[in-house]
Amino acid sequence: MSAIRLLVLGAVRQHGRAHGYQVRNDLEYWGAHEWSNAKPGSIYHALKQMAKQGVLLAHEVAPSTAGGPPRTEYELTEAGRAEYVRLLREALASYDQKLDVLSAAIGFMVDLPRAEAVALLRDRLGKLEAWRGSVTEHYVPEGGPGQLGHIGEIMNMWVHSADAEAGWTRGLIARIEGGAYVFAGEGEPFVGVLP
Repeated sequence: MSAIRLLVLGAVRQHGRAHGYQVRNDLEYWGAHEWSNAKPGSIYHALKQMAKQGVLLAHEVAPSTAGGPPRTEYELTEAGRAEYVRLLREALASYDQKLDVLSAAIGFMVDLPRAEAVALLRDRLGKLEAWRGSVTEHYVPEGGPGQLGHIGEIMNMWVHSADAEAGWTRGLIARIEGGAYVFAGEGEPFVGVLP
C-alpha cells in the first residue's frame, strides 16, 4: 500500500471538497513530506490519477489567477469513501506496512468508531505476536544473536522490532480505551491538524 493514496483521500475527506494546494498544505502542515512520499508532485499526480480511477470527482471551479489552467477541486466519490475506509482499516490492522502507511493510518484512525479502531489494533497486535512466534521457531532470543553467527543479528532485529511495535500498539490501545481522542460519532473532531 502507498501512504500517498491514504493521505490524499483522508485530506480531501476532511475538507469535503479541496483543491490540490489545500491538500498539499495540509500534508506539509502535518509533516507528511518528512516521513512519507507526500511531495508536491506526488500529491498532484495522485489527485489526477484518483480522479481518473473514479475515487475522486474533479470540479474545475475557477481560472488560475496566475494565468495557468483552471483550479480544480476534488471530492470523494462513493467509491473513494469505500477505498479510504478500506485503506485505513488495512493499514491499522497490518503488522508489515511501511512506517509511513501506519503513520497515515494513525493520523486518520479517529475517522472510525472507537471500538473499531481498537479491534483493528488488536488484530495488528495478534499478527505481530504471530510474526514474532514464527521468527522464534528458528531463533531463541535468550541465546543471543551469536548462536547463528552474524545472520542471528537479522533475527534479533526482527524480534526487537516486533517487541517494540507490540509494546507501542498495546500502549495506544490502552490510551484509546481510556478515552483518549475524539472518534467518529463522539462529538466534534480535533481540528488542530488543519492549518
